[in-house]
Amino acid sequence: MSRIGYAPIELPEKVNVSIKTGNLVTVKGPLGELSQQVDPRIKVKIEDNQVTLNRSSEDNKTKSMHGLYRSLIYNMVEGVSNGYEIKQELVGVGFRAEAKGQLLELSVGFSHDIFFEIPKEVEVEAKTERRSNPVITLKSIDKQLLGQVAAKIRSFRKPEPYKGKGIKFVGEQLRKKAGKSASV
Repeated sequence: MSRIGYAPIELPEKVNVSIKTGNLVTVKGPLGELSQQVDPRIKVKIEDNQVTLNRSSEDNKTKSMHGLYRSLIYNMVEGVSNGYEIKQELVGVGFRAEAKGQLLELSVGFSHDIFFEIPKEVEVEAKTERRSNPVITLKSIDKQLLGQVAAKIRSFRKPEPYKGKGIKFVGEQLRKKAGKSASV
């Protein structure tokens, strides 16, 4: 069983963590501020520039929440200090992406273009260079929201298994299937 919940979270410079009534953990840093409601069975303590979490009982539900909330708070600390970035690549002939403020326009082989409104917490940038696939770059301090937005964009045209056409993450390895072969 994992012991991730016991690992202390080191706080970088310029990052402040506060605990408000009702176990509301707020993390402030140079890039912004994030909050997370923590279950009452998990106690959060701040001491010596470290955040530690302790659980009240040893049942399985509490054990799983111990590691979950430790990871969520760690991701918040990392987000407000460094931020997160996800890059997606559009693979296919004629595929293009264009960002107009918080509106992302995708042309991914359908009879119509797809217009997707990005939440204001996420920055979007679409880059198309000659002789290369268009790349969408998403940046945010909230890792969970960033992952949800990236998954939604990918769901518009998942990579197909034969040629790999579709929207994929940069660096993602796709398992391709063998096509129809001639009979021998």
